[in-house]
Amino acid sequence: MKSRNSSETARIADQLDRAFKGEAWHGPALLEILADVNAATVSARHIPDGHSIWELVLHISAWEGAILRRMQGEELQLKGSDDFPQTQDASEAAWQAALEKLNRKHNELLAAITAMPDSRLAEQVPGKDYDFYFMLHGAVQHALYHAGQIALLKKFRS
Repeated sequence: MKSRNSSETARIADQLDRAFKGEAWHGPALLEILADVNAATVSARHIPDGHSIWELVLHISAWEGAILRRMQGEELQLKGSDDFPQTQDASEAAWQAALEKLNRKHNELLAAITAMPDSRLAEQVPGKDYDFYFMLHGAVQHALYHAGQIALLKKFRS
């Protein structure tokens, strides 16, 4: 656990990493939930008009990248297939590549948050009416929200 005397950005990065990798207070983190699933499981669509686990993973990855781009000064809003990318290849190799991309985007975002001075947290996100503090806490909430959905979708496995 991070020291209580660490910076606010370090504490946010710690919470985001716990939501993704583990040691979260609430229970299993995103990657812990995804640890035992394969391409067939994550491709299944159990709810009409709902997303598959795979689509949710691609969505989380897209938003990790979008948040990073916003931190770099880009005015950005994901829409359509940029927001919820579709899977084109349902192979196990493609699923592993999606997990690798999720990890890469997550680690890039963590590095940027950790390097960010606390003074930037009060700055407005480009094109938005909220600051970086709100957005980065939202990133933690976003990961946990979709992790919960994924945990429920896994229960449909036979």
